Amino acid sequence: MNHKHITGLLLTAFLTLTVFTARAAVELVPAPPKINAKAYLLIDHHSGRVLAQQNIDKRIEPASLTKLMTTYVVLYEIKNGGISLTDEVKISEKAWRMKGSRMFVEVNSKVSVKKLMMGLIVQSGNDATVALAEHTAGSEDSFVTLMNKHALNLGMVSTNFTNSTGWPGRNHYTTVRDLSILARTMIKEFPKYYPWYSIKEYTYNNITQRNRNLLLWRDDRVDGMKTGHTESAGYCLVTSAKQKTMRLISIVAGSKSENGRARASRKLINYGFRFFETFLYHGADEPVTEARVWKGETDKLPLGLSEPLFITTPRGMKNKVTTEIKMNEETMTAPFSKGKRYGQLHIKLGEKTIAKRPLIAMQDIASGGMFSRAIDYVLMMFD
Repeated sequence: MNHKHITGLLLTAFLTLTVFTARAAVELVPAPPKINAKAYLLIDHHSGRVLAQQNIDKRIEPASLTKLMTTYVVLYEIKNGGISLTDEVKISEKAWRMKGSRMFVEVNSKVSVKKLMMGLIVQSGNDATVALAEHTAGSEDSFVTLMNKHALNLGMVSTNFTNSTGWPGRNHYTTVRDLSILARTMIKEFPKYYPWYSIKEYTYNNITQRNRNLLLWRDDRVDGMKTGHTESAGYCLVTSAKQKTMRLISIVAGSKSENGRARASRKLINYGFRFFETFLYHGADEPVTEARVWKGETDKLPLGLSEPLFITTPRGMKNKVTTEIKMNEETMTAPFSKGKRYGQLHIKLGEKTIAKRPLIAMQDIASGGMFSRAIDYVLMMFD
């Protein structure tokens, strides 16, 4: 056996061992815990990677999880100047008569938008919810139209609302996948108001009510979000929890008890934090690569990402992540427009692609002069 053959065998053995080791490390992640619910989902907030799931596209009744969308619409209107937290809202008879969980506002009284938001988020008050809907859109029916339009804009394609509170209805439905889209968007778009979801109790009209999210008392990592319950929907809970720089969102729908939904949610977030890690792979303000381009004022085009790229991997596998860049070769001739897509970044763990992001131009490049274009024309023939 010659020296070259021995070297080849050693190299093959090394590569086989490396692949085996990488695969073995991946396989050390156990199956998700068993959850007693109709549907559930565990997702990383930053990367969007799904870590555990069951029936995530099955139609469910959202119950008071509906109020996440109600809150989103109200905050959207506040952000865009339609209403203000200091607005005084006159309580209608319809709002006052609402059944179920209540803030206990009085008919014809005036209550600020901010206080009503506390009643909605902390106390899950149906009266506060309807009052906000009427103030924001003129009527609850008009507000529901806004809810459904926002849902479509967010990509919640399997959702339809018929009221602002989550009152049961045949055409009032969503999925846990859609709820995860809403929860991630809420946290991302309204960081100023998100801490309201961690408030444990609120007092209005001399009545103090506790937040129904039991995990706010049981787990310091948990800082939101919303509970829901009706007889037909069962017990539901959207939970957001943060450990160091990693944030997880769990959604449990159709559990059998208040304690059951809390235990199930905690099992999921424990699993996520124990066996996975999330890290910033690349920012949005620095180039990922430079592409060779033709017939422009310059021959190098910096390409980057439109937003930060976070990656979630099994714990201990961070250094196994690799990248692959695929360019749109037919579009690499000037002019180039900043923000336009010219390639794609593939993030891989072993042989599996775990994320894809478009590569966009980070600057404009105009067409070069006649002489430089002629030179590039010749060079392109030999490239």
